[in-house]
Amino acid sequence: MLDRNATKENLEVKGFSPDEVVKWALANAKRPVITTNFRPYEAAILHLLTRALASIKVLWCDTGYNTFKTYEHAHALVDLLELNIQLYVPLQTSAERDVRLGLPNVDDPLHEVFSEEVKLEPFRRAMAEHKPDVWFTNLRIGQSEFRNALDIVSYSKEGVMKVSPFYHYSDKDLDGYLHKHHLPNEFTYFDPTKVLSNRECGIHN
Repeated sequence: MLDRNATKENLEVKGFSPDEVVKWALANAKRPVITTNFRPYEAAILHLLTRALASIKVLWCDTGYNTFKTYEHAHALVDLLELNIQLYVPLQTSAERDVRLGLPNVDDPLHEVFSEEVKLEPFRRAMAEHKPDVWFTNLRIGQSEFRNALDIVSYSKEGVMKVSPFYHYSDKDLDGYLHKHHLPNEFTYFDPTKVLSNRECGIHN
């Protein structure tokens, strides 16, 4: 039975720096990827990973509802870090969806359909095409109750190793990382599938 909490793996990386965690995870990875939505502090993990493996595939599942500032930030990081972006978007346009669904509240029965269209289906499509054996994420403790029960290494429902090098970092720690490496940040990110910042969207749980 798969240990989703990756007890053995987390004992191996205990005390490792983020750089050491990445090196450990890449040592035997054949198809590593990193996912991003260009939310606040994503520049840190994108910088960390591309410094270790410049060609790593960066899967961006764009909901189509990002703010103008987030799109500006995303394209600035693509250029700055020379990201190997693999873009995935919903199969429907946001204009067509607005007519059918609008922007449903999380308690609306249509919210499940909305989340499936804008986030879950593009994500599954991306993972199916790239078939990663190691998936780097920027999950951190304190972001949600579900994430508090994880650690640096965990496993997805499908058995893919998820690695979160900054799992134990606070916002203040990441501010220091961004400052040290002269990286930008952007806080106007909007997730249309969430009402609360600590709500899971379905990708990680």
